[in-house]
Amino acid sequence: MSLDTARNPTEATVTTATDTAPTERPAPAKGAGLGVLLALLATVVWSGSFVVARALHDTVPPVQAAFWRWIVALVAVAPLAARETWRQRHLIRRHLRFLTLAALLGITVYNTLVNQAGTATSAGNMGMIMAASPVLMALFARLGGNRLGPRRTTGMLIACAGVLFLVSKGSLAPDFATGDLWVMAAALCFASYSALLKRRPAELGGLALLFTTFALGALMLLPAYGISLAVQGGFEPTTGTAGALVYVGVLSSAVAFFAWNKAVTLIGAARAGIVYYLQPVCVALLSYALLGERLGLLGGASMVLILGGVALSSSSKLPASPGRGDPRADGAR
Repeated sequence: MSLDTARNPTEATVTTATDTAPTERPAPAKGAGLGVLLALLATVVWSGSFVVARALHDTVPPVQAAFWRWIVALVAVAPLAARETWRQRHLIRRHLRFLTLAALLGITVYNTLVNQAGTATSAGNMGMIMAASPVLMALFARLGGNRLGPRRTTGMLIACAGVLFLVSKGSLAPDFATGDLWVMAAALCFASYSALLKRRPAELGGLALLFTTFALGALMLLPAYGISLAVQGGFEPTTGTAGALVYVGVLSSAVAFFAWNKAVTLIGAARAGIVYYLQPVCVALLSYALLGERLGLLGGASMVLILGGVALSSSSKLPASPGRGDPRADGAR
């Protein structure tokens, strides 16, 4: 979901074998470069979210952390988005089904699963397993009729093998940790969210889209938040917890979603997903620096497989096909 409120007819999505419709054309080099930088920004900021989720695992219940993340995010984007959201309220009502599904996958469920995973697995594991989500994005694109090609398919299989090697701890008789399974479910949600946003209504402004999905996501979390308060009790606000929630609410939500959605508008979900594969490296560095988590031999081998698969899958030159100018007309976010 792009946050660019002004439509630029010269922008177009990069055509890849995995993320574009047959009518799309390649993005200009300038737009492609900006898209890669924005995807990288989102990836680095989101890497910090896994560290935060792990750091808060014994102080803030997962559902409560997710709820307050989106409340902070709403407050952060409201000054920029409230006016546009009000102007487009009729469009929002018209596309409420799409917006609700996007909010459910990308706001309500995804972040809650990540927080839940943080109670039972390391930040490093979360980052590496989430690196599987671009593979799922590519598979969704394949189901939509786009070709993958043998090199890309091989790279995806290698990357998936790296994830399986990690979560099975190198055993042929895998015994998955509960936290690892939560992250795998989160990866599926994030990939579904990214694929869904290819169908973003062209006429709906990016800020209105962001604000609406944040609001709907927080609203759908409200019943679970009430249950969590009744069963687990609240948490004590401290400088540490408040700072962490501000980080995930402002940077990981408002800023990172802004950057990611614009990146997908410029270069497509699958191409942005290739950049997202750098997340394990970012998470490993941050978790070591801030939490003292060591990668270890198993984690290092898994990272080599994951990043090697990414390099292979992204190394082939992908054909382009002619298109219609504005990528939003084809549903790109």
